[in-house]
Amino acid sequence: MGKSDKPDIEYRFFDHAEYLEGFIDEMGLRNITLVVHDWGSALGFHFAMRHESNVKGLAFMEAILLPVPSWEMFDPDLKAIFQGFRTPDVGWDMIVNKNMFVEQVLPQATVRKLREEEMRHYREPFREPSSRKPLWRWPNELPIEGEPANVVEAVENYNQWLQQTDLPKLLFYGHPGVIITAPVVEWCKQNLKQLKTVDIGRGLHYLQEDNPHLIGAELANWYKSLSRVRSATVTSPNKGMEVRSVSLKRPSSQEGRG
Repeated sequence: MGKSDKPDIEYRFFDHAEYLEGFIDEMGLRNITLVVHDWGSALGFHFAMRHESNVKGLAFMEAILLPVPSWEMFDPDLKAIFQGFRTPDVGWDMIVNKNMFVEQVLPQATVRKLREEEMRHYREPFREPSSRKPLWRWPNELPIEGEPANVVEAVENYNQWLQQTDLPKLLFYGHPGVIITAPVVEWCKQNLKQLKTVDIGRGLHYLQEDNPHLIGAELANWYKSLSRVRSATVTSPNKGMEVRSVSLKRPSSQEGRG
């Protein structure tokens, strides 16, 4: 995405997951705090579930928390657009040839109107049709009515894990939201442990565009509050009992920041 290279590959969810994990391994990132949104949330949750010991905390907004059981749960306007995106040939024409994701979906998913300067910034990485294949693939990977089955399974798995893990969590939500609506916020409050929530006010899908400064300030405060105490279990050679060994550690340059 963005200014990354865009080779002619498939860009499936599990491709991205493999590349993300490979990047983290190659960079030697440790004690990672993930700040995730939309498909970034699915990738982040999937990674954290499999590498919980290497994750410090999870901050998320407009996140993919559950598969969508039915198209009827979509807003009627979104339903028509996304069903078009998932229709062979039609979706390719809409996203790759006509660039509808950048030109239509993006500006309609913020409360405030994006300035022309901002739109130029978002258009820049996708000026050529050949660069838009990643944009086309993502709507086709959304877990809706059981398809794609492997993505549905992945989301169901990390949803169960999210309800069990004690990792610190920070949820940003707006009104009315698109993915994270009021009932989903309530579900999160009732089912996710160690959760802090932040109401950003009016917001649709791209909350970062509607209230960036509040999100930045709340994220910084939450990050500072995360415990830096690392514990390890050791066995006493004398009594055979477990004791707790703790150490304080400042974040190093090798820590991931999201």
